[in-house]
Amino acid sequence: MNPLSEHRPSANPVLRPFAEASTPLQPLVVLVGPTAIGKSRIAIEVARDLGTEILTADSTQVYRGMNIGTDTPSEEDRQRVPHRLIDLVEPDEPFNAGEFRRQALREISRLYENGLIPLVVGGTGLYVRALLRGLWAGPPSDRRLRRTLEEEARARGGEALYQELGRVDPATARRLHSRDTVKVLRALEVYRQTGVPLSKAHEAHREQTTPFRALLLGLTMERAVLYQRIDQRVDVELAKGLVDETRALLAKGYSRDLVSMKSLGYRQMAGYLEGEYSFDEAVRRLKRDTRHFAKRQMTWFRKEPGLTWIEVQPDESVRSVSQRVVTLIERFVKTHQR
Repeated sequence: MNPLSEHRPSANPVLRPFAEASTPLQPLVVLVGPTAIGKSRIAIEVARDLGTEILTADSTQVYRGMNIGTDTPSEEDRQRVPHRLIDLVEPDEPFNAGEFRRQALREISRLYENGLIPLVVGGTGLYVRALLRGLWAGPPSDRRLRRTLEEEARARGGEALYQELGRVDPATARRLHSRDTVKVLRALEVYRQTGVPLSKAHEAHREQTTPFRALLLGLTMERAVLYQRIDQRVDVELAKGLVDETRALLAKGYSRDLVSMKSLGYRQMAGYLEGEYSFDEAVRRLKRDTRHFAKRQMTWFRKEPGLTWIEVQPDESVRSVSQRVVTLIERFVKTHQR
């Protein structure tokens, strides 16, 4: 039996009429949440119930050969449910939110043509936001102005420019680290070019109409339980061979300065492999940094308008959570069929 044969348009009769209906906006379901909360396992059950596919919104799973540290779906999981938008580029190839949006829109169109409602699943908030509302590119970089800002940074110090940004665009300054010189200079460049704070431009862009009729669902759970899960995930990744995977990537010549190699797991293990600190210290850093990352994810998603939160109980089964998700999706579909 073809393992993908279940994923046909008629797999869920509740969704078929809506997928075929003539509506101004096409339906889209997005499931987000912090790392280690169980999105992938829940999403597989949801996709099987709905007879659809998973479009992964994860900025690390796009890289080939980086499977353990990114928790890329296994071959078994991919046989159960098709996963798209993973293993797209090599670790040293560029990839960004704009490219994700382009490829995601192509996959979404294909699913619509087959009468399926796309299920977008992931923890990269920028990718989700780019998909739903597009990207604000801003004015093109002004080389002369950029050189002036870089000279000012060298002469006055990066902290001085960060303080200037705090005066002209406090909202952007609050979300940036003072040592994130590249983003600080870009924000100042936009302000000096346009006279408009970058935060105001982003706010205006966020108000644009989404091209989809989107249902945004977010998974959350008690912080102490989530942090325990994070520690357990790190232990599992190490048991699976995270150190050896990192060693192999370094041996292939992938620099630690690459965006891919700075991601969670590889950054910490590379430091250990190159003798900067002990293995125990690398593990401690990885668990700490992953907890911090989960906290930033939740902060991002809490700012997403119209997101419905689903509280996952500590001992709740994957099946139980997935059924709650499916119930919300079916309610959403029935509402918009009227």
